[in-house]
Amino acid sequence: MPATEPPEAEVVGGDPELAARAGPDGPLVWFRPSDASDVARAIGLAVGAEHPGPTALALDAMVVEAAALDHDVTPPPIPAADVAVNAVILGAAPDRQRWGSPTFPIEVVVDGRPAFSGRAVGVVVASGQYVRGLDVVPRGHPGDGRLEVQVYATRRRERGAVRGRLRRGDHLPHPRILERSGRAVEVRLGRGAAPLEVDARPGPDVSRVRLEVVPRAIRVLV
Repeated sequence: MPATEPPEAEVVGGDPELAARAGPDGPLVWFRPSDASDVARAIGLAVGAEHPGPTALALDAMVVEAAALDHDVTPPPIPAADVAVNAVILGAAPDRQRWGSPTFPIEVVVDGRPAFSGRAVGVVVASGQYVRGLDVVPRGHPGDGRLEVQVYATRRRERGAVRGRLRRGDHLPHPRILERSGRAVEVRLGRGAAPLEVDARPGPDVSRVRLEVVPRAIRVLV
């Protein structure tokens, strides 16, 4: 809808910089994205625009809470860790899965219901559509109030073919890529820890991550 007030801030950079301005009050910003912004790609926001557009587009964010657990003791509470506006990945990202990428014993719960239990090479939770410019989550929309979940339980010999199809988004459907959608997601490793990626930023190895969508967490002029 048309913006009726001036932007509260100008945000320059990629998706992490945009996520830093998100909040429950949905601030209005002029986003000047870098080439690395997958959110800008999803909403058709041009790089290098000299003036903001007249329309305010509401986008979602994700509250990301993660922890590394000692599996010999009672799991501690998960501390607040981050905010994301595009995608959070535990394990190997789809574009970086190789023949030798390890698998992990993983449980995934979506909106309080078990969705997956088994070994997987990686899990994607996204409010957006693209990861490093690839159409990883064709059903994703950064403003629909939902999170798209993908669990990659692919076999080693299948991973190269999946990578080759990511650009077009036709890696889906796949019999060993589980797809779910919801508002709250928890991913737990049965043992060990896996690398965490938040809006394309590498993070620490963790064994538990919890995500919840925050609808209309930021409004962008387009």
